[in-house]
Amino acid sequence: MHDTVKNLINIKEEIKLNNKSYTPKIIAVSKTFKIDHILPLIEHGHFQFGENKVQEALEKWPEIKSKNTKIQLHMVGKLQSNKVKHALKIFDYIHSLDSMKLANKISTEQKKINKKPKIFIQINIGNESQKSGIMINEFEPFYEYCKKLELEIIGTMCLPPDEKDPNIYFSKMKELNDRFNISELSMGMSNDYIIATNYMSTYLRIGSKIFGQRN
Repeated sequence: MHDTVKNLINIKEEIKLNNKSYTPKIIAVSKTFKIDHILPLIEHGHFQFGENKVQEALEKWPEIKSKNTKIQLHMVGKLQSNKVKHALKIFDYIHSLDSMKLANKISTEQKKINKKPKIFIQINIGNESQKSGIMINEFEPFYEYCKKLELEIIGTMCLPPDEKDPNIYFSKMKELNDRFNISELSMGMSNDYIIATNYMSTYLRIGSKIFGQRN
């Protein structure tokens, strides 16, 4: 059994031990890893994968996706509006909608190709100037704006501040989703995914804990 498969199985067992009441989806974030690391997971029956860069995704995934229609590819990195056209060709989910400009561009491009990605609005949960995302107090008008553009908003996403207790930020995200009756929540990475499951995160974005450290 390949190491990536062993790691995934261990993560699932750990999550189940911590919280038996639900099963979150695990996005195996495969950025910088070649296909030979990814194929064992697909053969094992894992179909949710994440990439950070549009160009890398276009180089790696078209052939595999055409052979296996169950694969769902998630854009988990920052998406520049000039890359939207290419992103929509390959990604099924976008986790990083963070501005009106990007919302407008996705709306325009999805009409052209008649394909709607499922979208998460990125929340700047720690009010950090160096991070992207919508501030919580600006969320409601932004959410309404996206709905008018006919974007398929399914959830919210966050990257909590480094070196601070993620519980504070994950609980705020859960409250936000509950308030607006939004079902999907994308939070929790290799270092804090167990904490995220305590707040019923529905999508965990796990890279190094599955694939090992990146070079």
